[in-house]
Amino acid sequence: MMGAAAPAIFYDGIAANPRPVAIRLAHHALEIVEGDTVVARWAYLSIRRLPVSASCLRVRSLAAPELARLEVEDEALAAELLRRSSQAEQGSADWRTLARIIGWSLAATASIMLTAIYLVPIAADQLAPLVPVAIERRLGEAVDNQVRMVFDEKLCGNGPGAAALAKLSAALTSGAKLPLVAEVRVLDSGMANAFALPGGRVYLLDGLLRRAQDSDEIAGILAHELGHVARRDSLRKLIQSGGSSFLLGLLFGDITGGGTLILLGRLLVDSAYSREAETFADRFAADLMLSLGRPPHPMGAFLVRLTGTQKNMPLPFLASHPISEARLNALKLREAPVTGAPLLAEEEWRALTNICKAD
Repeated sequence: MMGAAAPAIFYDGIAANPRPVAIRLAHHALEIVEGDTVVARWAYLSIRRLPVSASCLRVRSLAAPELARLEVEDEALAAELLRRSSQAEQGSADWRTLARIIGWSLAATASIMLTAIYLVPIAADQLAPLVPVAIERRLGEAVDNQVRMVFDEKLCGNGPGAAALAKLSAALTSGAKLPLVAEVRVLDSGMANAFALPGGRVYLLDGLLRRAQDSDEIAGILAHELGHVARRDSLRKLIQSGGSSFLLGLLFGDITGGGTLILLGRLLVDSAYSREAETFADRFAADLMLSLGRPPHPMGAFLVRLTGTQKNMPLPFLASHPISEARLNALKLREAPVTGAPLLAEEEWRALTNICKAD
């Protein structure tokens, strides 16, 4: 038996505009009438209630287009419709809709994770060797400006200290076979750290010099950073940190955006290289020290002294860096008789450790 008609608002799921309609409660189905035409017929068992304000009832049909909706404001008719639609209160969306939503959400999350974990690093590994040295130097200069801003432009270089640094740098770079000229500088900072930037610029922080016991320890650290220069690890990390927007900027020549480089400059100082990159740089340092007739293990001993034994580190095999004791043991396996003179005389070493003091 046909019920009384009442006004409602209908969205057909195809066009976005609302359509004023009348609805009738027939024996087995809800009829949606526009003018004199029944434009849709929804079986009561297919109707599901959707969340909306308390002022009206919103429903959809499992058999209708995905986005089709009906809004009913007449309270008596709404109550009767819900009474006849025994499945309407099963939820605001049927299980197929929920499954689609969850499925697409999981797919989107997986896509983002795969891009971040695999595609950007792969792109960086493939792209870095192809970047011309001139472009890498340009990048390095831009990032270097941001790094020096982080450290308040506090470059060190008194006469005797600068001369000692130049001598040590020349000894190391002469046998390093680098893809570009390296330049070593010292920053006045209490942090015990060193890092390499794109373009071959390497920084020692004064806190590292103050904690070192001899020139072999600092030479090993510098040799390690030159290993990152040789492999162009800083350029790889810059591309990875910048992500897809940076890759596009690199391809189209827009590589010196100020805000981006401030962020990336900090990332280059603060973040770690991969375990693979660190292992390569350690091997490079060992080879370089041995070629100069000097022992490679002082660098490892220095790192253990700085970081502690790390015996309580959870899951050390998951760390991005090899733990310092493991690095020290690997360097000790490379030991050979010392055949070369110290890279700095004792007086030159003292001058280097005082490079940030006034003349």
